[in-house]
Amino acid sequence: MRNELLLILNLVVIFGGVLLWYIWFGNTGLCCFTVLATIAANIEVLILVDAFGMEQTLGNILFASTFLVTDILSEVAGKKEANRAVNIGIVTSASFIIISQFWLFYQPSPNDTIFGSIKAVFSNTPRVMLAGLLVYAIVQKFDVWLYHKWWDFTTKKFHDSHRFLWLRNNGSTLVSQLLNTVLFTAFAFWGIYSIPTLLEIAGMSYLIFIVTSLADTPVVYLARAYKERQDRKQAERETIHS
Repeated sequence: MRNELLLILNLVVIFGGVLLWYIWFGNTGLCCFTVLATIAANIEVLILVDAFGMEQTLGNILFASTFLVTDILSEVAGKKEANRAVNIGIVTSASFIIISQFWLFYQPSPNDTIFGSIKAVFSNTPRVMLAGLLVYAIVQKFDVWLYHKWWDFTTKKFHDSHRFLWLRNNGSTLVSQLLNTVLFTAFAFWGIYSIPTLLEIAGMSYLIFIVTSLADTPVVYLARAYKERQDRKQAERETIHS
């Protein structure tokens, strides 16, 4: 149960971290968290573990947190700010691929003890990271677009733009994560693992994404509640000063 407990703890820490970064640093904090999650997820995904009776790659929870970030930004700041976070993630991935590949061209000192391990990790990273970059760009843009399509639909249908956050949150993320699972598994691991392993990775990844999608909904509600509370405080201060 060690891996299972670690994954559950990881989910709580990462999603809680997203909320704290928003409370501490606002929209900028969420964009910075995207940088952290994008780099770390592309490294962590190289690790294959057994958990909940299935093989899976790590990195799923960190990658899921980037959807949480864009959903919070969509909800509290609008489509433009959410797409800004996506663009930051794309540039971050591209930059890290270039920088990490430069490391491999250096001639290590005879006293070096780390270069071999670095090379073992990052010589396998380009394909995974390029796949991650491509899929991230496609899926995150799609997710932001779909989030606001759901929002437009519920607003027109029920004449209320505040309700049905859970629907636009899960309705966009669950579809986007399915697309992400299929594309990333195919692009990153085709020819590396057997087809049964690929199917197992994809199935477990999407199962995790279902869990993370449902788990991130309360965080989006909390972020929106915090934003609304801050807006009320700001309005009260302006009223007092006026």
